[in-house]
Amino acid sequence: MHAVPDRDEPRSDSRVPFPEQRRGLILERLRTEGRADAAAIAQKLGVTSETVRKDLMALEQLGLLRRVHGGAVPVGRLTYEPAVSTRTGLIDEKNRIAKAALRQLPIGGSVLLDAGSTTGRLAAIFPHDKELTVYTNTLSIATSLLDRPLLTLHTLGGRVRPLTEAEVDDWASRSLSEINVDVAFLGANAISIERGLTTPDPAEAAVKRLMLESARRRVLLADHTKFGCVSNCKHADLADIDIIITDSGVDQQELKAVRAAGVEVELA
Repeated sequence: MHAVPDRDEPRSDSRVPFPEQRRGLILERLRTEGRADAAAIAQKLGVTSETVRKDLMALEQLGLLRRVHGGAVPVGRLTYEPAVSTRTGLIDEKNRIAKAALRQLPIGGSVLLDAGSTTGRLAAIFPHDKELTVYTNTLSIATSLLDRPLLTLHTLGGRVRPLTEAEVDDWASRSLSEINVDVAFLGANAISIERGLTTPDPAEAAVKRLMLESARRRVLLADHTKFGCVSNCKHADLADIDIIITDSGVDQQELKAVRAAGVEVELA
């Protein structure tokens, strides 16, 4: 017996026509990005938002995800943490955020680059004509900056977490306690009005707190999927951040609430 497409829209060769394939793509988004954005999936597949909503409901009933405003997150979202190497989604958005972040670089002085896929994009497009001292807790970010001859480059040291490639624990903490930087470019797994900035791992949360303390100006780089989420370990309040740079896909209610909390937000 042949599979029958959903009745709520015509079959098209430009999209995935069958529920099994649509739902497989949703689960793949959850695995690689930690969130499935309903509007983005509907646009990619050329289906209605109602079709995606039904798919999310079906997958939730199977215990494979948890629906949230605007899409879904994996079951156990508080502990879900995709490896940096698998965070290949939202490339255009992350590139735009990184380009906007270049405007936050000081003319001279020092900067700190946190671990993360978006801060990694910033490092990839870092200018060659800036004479700066750069600190990072990420070996891959440090390696990507080696061809900038005007930079003085430091890594913090410490245990390296394979998932995020971040250096954590005592060595990293001691390094941060002894430095002061002009601008810190930070990442977060989740951004919530009620719970602030959170991340799954307590060791990374501890390092992120010290990064905030070491910086004169704090710039958070986060794509729109991070908003409205909460993870295990809180490392900052929204008030601890000077500016959030995100993409235009951010939910308007979330955006309004963050700005109402007194945080500057730039849309890239």
